[in-house]
Amino acid sequence: MAVEIGVQTFYHFINGKWEPSVNGETFDVLNPATGELVARVAKGTAEDVDRAVKAARDAYDQGDWKNMKPGDRANVLNLIAYQITEHAEELIFLEAVSSGGTVRRIKSNDILQMADLFQTMAKFIVEYPFSEALPVPSFPGPAQSFIWREPIGVCAAVTPWNLPMVIATWKIAPALAMGNTIVLKPASYTPLSTLKLAEIISNVVPPGVINVVSGPGDEVGEALVTHPQVDKVAFTGSTEVGRRIMLFASGTVKKTTLELGGKSPNILLEDADLELALPGSLFGVFLHSGQLCESGTRLFVPDKIYEKVVEGLVALAGKLKLGNPLDPSTDVGPVISKKQKETILSYIEAGKKEGATLALGGKEVQVRGCEKGHFIAPTIFTNVTNDMKIAQEEIFGPVLSVIRYSHLEEAIRMANDTIYGLAAGVWTRDVNQAYEVARKLQAGVVWINDWHMLRSDAPFGGYKQSGIGREMGKDSLDAYTQVKHVYTSMASELDRRPWYGILFGENEGRGEA
Repeated sequence: MAVEIGVQTFYHFINGKWEPSVNGETFDVLNPATGELVARVAKGTAEDVDRAVKAARDAYDQGDWKNMKPGDRANVLNLIAYQITEHAEELIFLEAVSSGGTVRRIKSNDILQMADLFQTMAKFIVEYPFSEALPVPSFPGPAQSFIWREPIGVCAAVTPWNLPMVIATWKIAPALAMGNTIVLKPASYTPLSTLKLAEIISNVVPPGVINVVSGPGDEVGEALVTHPQVDKVAFTGSTEVGRRIMLFASGTVKKTTLELGGKSPNILLEDADLELALPGSLFGVFLHSGQLCESGTRLFVPDKIYEKVVEGLVALAGKLKLGNPLDPSTDVGPVISKKQKETILSYIEAGKKEGATLALGGKEVQVRGCEKGHFIAPTIFTNVTNDMKIAQEEIFGPVLSVIRYSHLEEAIRMANDTIYGLAAGVWTRDVNQAYEVARKLQAGVVWINDWHMLRSDAPFGGYKQSGIGREMGKDSLDAYTQVKHVYTSMASELDRRPWYGILFGENEGRGEA
């Protein structure tokens, strides 16, 4: 990468300006690949949150943004997409050095996905039914009715550390598209790219439309989600924290969308094309060191091809290169932190103790030049049963459980035997059979002969405890609106309103003085 920065200090981004915390405190952001200090970032407080929410509320109430014609807002969204590509190099660098994501992935996927999402939202809002006329009813009486969809107001977004920029745009793009303002609280491990993204967006929207406050979740996050001037909350993260977000938001009955954890099942059928299914399944679980909520961490393989599949997986995964995310030749980068590394290693030990067979990896790896980094070898367990801890709990690391099955219905039953329902996959040459399986899988997205194929024009979200609502697609726009029914009576004479007789009786209430 050509971009280089020293140890910078990043402040909050509030009302179009960089603002230090009211108490002047900062916290450190470290490179998970090297352990080196990358930046110091303002450590927010409830007072900082209040400043940001006030800026967002003022920008919303002022009206220029929310009252802008959809076509004009679409032009702004397209301009944001262009600005993202123009600033791609700096965004890629900030994302890589703080999240551990490889520059190969961020450059070839994340930047393109972000720009595409703003462009897609721009297309959607030009055609969006902001006002819909209903037909004249036969009951209770003649009337003209409109359904209006209006901006919801000030939105709060709490985002995770695994894909900071991408997931931030999942909240920002639909919120802005519908005329709202927004305050974001990025994860403390990875606030840099979100702060820079806010600055980029602020160049083309009024001050206060987008704001970012960094800091600990137990103070900044809670203050934001419970703030009485916040109208809507969007959260991506673990199911455990998602439950707390729901609880906090319930105090003022805020509209809430949640994209939470997963333990996604990946089913190979006997006729699967293994030249595609083997690298595809590894792509599904080891991309970003397994730190993706939709990762295919449970691989169900039929008895007939089990040994062949395991042999192929181990051989292929063993070739993956761990290294510095800034090196374009790196396949797999670090996990986010020492704490996360220790959590993953504890799950690996649990798998061994429960009787699973460690076929590959299962250990910390020292990478030359990154000796203080947090690297775990791609790990494959065989002889896993679906009731084991490693098959039921979200590990959020590079760990694959390969589970044997005898009959397809058994595989489907085990696939659905989880509290989660975010994603699932099927590999087969028979697409019609794949559709039959997909209908039986309890998941918000099902990939057939592929994985991680998210589209900006298609909804993404989960069944069961994997969340509420959907990101992306037209469905995401509805979550950032409130619905108003406007009714105009066409019964101009009193005697054409017999329903008044319900209260006044047949001969009363005729309106005579």
